[in-house]
Amino acid sequence: MCQYAQVIVDVPTRQTNQPYTYKIPAAYQGEIKPGMRVIVPFGKGGRKIQGFVVGLIGPEELIYEEHLLKTLIQPLDFTPVLNQEALQLADWLAETTFAFKISCLQVMLPNVMRASYHKTIRLLDQDVPVEIKALFQKQNEIPYDDVTDAKLLRQLVKLRQANKVEIVYHVKDRAQKKMVTAIQKQVTNEEIVSLKTQIPKNAVKQAQLLDFLASVSQTTILQSEAQVQSGLTAADFKTGAKKGWLKQIKVEKYRDPYADTEFKTTIPKSLTPSQTTAVQSVTQAMLQQQAETYLLQGVTGSGKTEVYLQIIAEALAQKKTALMLVPEISLTPQMVQRVRSRFGQQVAVLHSGLSDGEKYDEWRRVEEKQAQVVVGARSAVFAPLENLGVIIMDEEHESSYKQDEMPRYHARDVAIWRSQYHGCPVVLGSATPALETRARAQKDVYHWLQMPDRINGQAMPPVKLVDMREALKEAPAPDISQELLTAIKQRLAKKEQVVLMLNRRGYSSFMLCRECGFVLKCPNCDISLTLHMDTHSMKCHYCGHEEAIPQTCPQCQSRKIKYYGTGTQKVQEELAKLLLTARVLRMDVDTTRRKGAHEKILQQFGNHEADILLGTQMIAKGLDFPDVTLVGVLNADTALGLANYRASETTFQLLTQVSGRAGRADKKGEVIVQTYNPEHYAIQWAQAHDYESFYRKEMQVRHLLGYPPYYFTIKITVSGNDQLSASKKIHEIYRELQTVLSKDALMLGPTPQQIMRINNRYYFQLVIKYKFEKNLEQYLKNLLVKSQTDEKAGIKLVIDRNPLNFI
Repeated sequence: MCQYAQVIVDVPTRQTNQPYTYKIPAAYQGEIKPGMRVIVPFGKGGRKIQGFVVGLIGPEELIYEEHLLKTLIQPLDFTPVLNQEALQLADWLAETTFAFKISCLQVMLPNVMRASYHKTIRLLDQDVPVEIKALFQKQNEIPYDDVTDAKLLRQLVKLRQANKVEIVYHVKDRAQKKMVTAIQKQVTNEEIVSLKTQIPKNAVKQAQLLDFLASVSQTTILQSEAQVQSGLTAADFKTGAKKGWLKQIKVEKYRDPYADTEFKTTIPKSLTPSQTTAVQSVTQAMLQQQAETYLLQGVTGSGKTEVYLQIIAEALAQKKTALMLVPEISLTPQMVQRVRSRFGQQVAVLHSGLSDGEKYDEWRRVEEKQAQVVVGARSAVFAPLENLGVIIMDEEHESSYKQDEMPRYHARDVAIWRSQYHGCPVVLGSATPALETRARAQKDVYHWLQMPDRINGQAMPPVKLVDMREALKEAPAPDISQELLTAIKQRLAKKEQVVLMLNRRGYSSFMLCRECGFVLKCPNCDISLTLHMDTHSMKCHYCGHEEAIPQTCPQCQSRKIKYYGTGTQKVQEELAKLLLTARVLRMDVDTTRRKGAHEKILQQFGNHEADILLGTQMIAKGLDFPDVTLVGVLNADTALGLANYRASETTFQLLTQVSGRAGRADKKGEVIVQTYNPEHYAIQWAQAHDYESFYRKEMQVRHLLGYPPYYFTIKITVSGNDQLSASKKIHEIYRELQTVLSKDALMLGPTPQQIMRINNRYYFQLVIKYKFEKNLEQYLKNLLVKSQTDEKAGIKLVIDRNPLNFI
């Protein structure tokens, strides 16, 4: 039966969630499948663009006359790159996040498989039809686009199924499969005996090569391994190839991001009663294929990771797969170490710290079922695992689980959708759950599992508050109180380690002229520039603008310039002056830009190559170093100063998490928190390690002010190249919403964003708070589609469901 393809096209200026219908050429009838990428003509000029096939229909389902349809040009894949689950998930994502479906489809694939690429077909076996050999013309690899004949394409599809050809995706020549030289023995052992009598006696290397070839049992061996085993050089093997003793070929080698990391095998640990209850509850749901969501609330150091590992082990025992999410790549190294040490090569890793090639290879390991466990950050929630047994989300409260560009999904929501698709449990783990998660557990929407005690039986470390309003008068440095300095010295004298957190990178926050009051700002954004001493420059943390440090005031030419505020670089300098022999490692965005920097810093600290780990909030979570006995928070008030309804929650979570880094083994720990707001309830309850009291207080505040979890929220942001057009558009939307919303809904704004200008664009926002609005969803979907017309005039619209902040 004749089929037609339903295709979602990738056209930035004319995106739609409705597929276009294309005729499938006779040559491809039966070959095109949903989930494949295809090339199709689009628009009046018929330009070639990429699209995703999301469905197939027959003649009886056509709503247009056939002669009006354009014809699909060719497939980009031999087999679908997105399975049926991924296609359904894309539909749900587009619906719930107010996104275009093309973005939802693309977010599930590694960068190497997105639009900017070219492809080749590689010959893997010489046992192919004559016309295919002629096509390759003695080459091993040819461009995919060179194959235009439908008959040849059908043959190549069959050859790929027989593993005789493969398709290779390239992104600007950076992300192709890694090919290395291998050797194949071309002589028998009997021939080797004869050859050894024919070579000159002084040809020692040739004799050594022949001896090595005689010892080789496998058909193909990597030349790098052969060189190590034989002690010969690449030139020796090249000589052997010239003599016909061996053949040098290119073979693929997976890029393993942890190839140089040693993983010592670990065995399951004995569990405490609360750990046992957690494991049994989740594994029971797994056995019964129940899509239950569990909140695993355990204090820091209570052994949540071991619970995760034993649940994963049970999934593997049931011949199922497992997905484990961590909030950011700074947490990945230690978690990967633990999961790989337990499950070895069954584990694939997916996060932004990998190269495009490594991500592509790890994704293919999952897609080809070579890996059964995936560990990764936010986007790993889309890993193409089949037969999922469990999804685990560690530190579920973390804001980095929310994507800040289209599609604006929260990984928690995607995890729960996938659990319902697969009929498997989801475990949300945290010492400080998000208020929404904790509230759902209280209402029995989620199953609530609690682990209130530390695994080592130690009490939570005592937390001392230092009131910097008084301490600053006698402080040895602007950012370090005498009390904290004394505690640091005591710990270092015992050869113990210290973690210090300051949630601000850079050297100083801003430059001020004391003569005229001038503050050096970014020319593109409404924000002051930050001093960075490592690059001797002033930087904007929003658009990346960078300029030289001024020696005189740009406005009045005065030399009375002072730098206010603080940053990790500045604190590192202060520590060097106060503790002459202490070894300090700094961990922030600036020191972890290079690939592998996170792992290197944490490994150095774990190996006692440093005494103090100083960093931003990336050091607050998940890290487990037995000799860390002191944690110092240099300024607990950073988040409290933000105009954000989650400010108290964020502060409490951060202080609780970083406090949990102290005293995790046998040595007792302590925490010193420097603050200018010691009376604030978030800081008081964090000092007491009392999540439940904080939860009750914060829920009262949220209820009083009408914020989540008592209301749903939508944030609409409009930006433009000029202030007037952006302001005009947001007010237009406001007037329309007044006719759409009921009297029960609340609107905050329209108002400029806290930083109105970023990268020379002006931002305005409007926040809707509601419980149920029957007309709102459809209005917002129509608004999204209409917004594409405004984009031609430079006006951009963003709709964010349940944003994590309103600033």
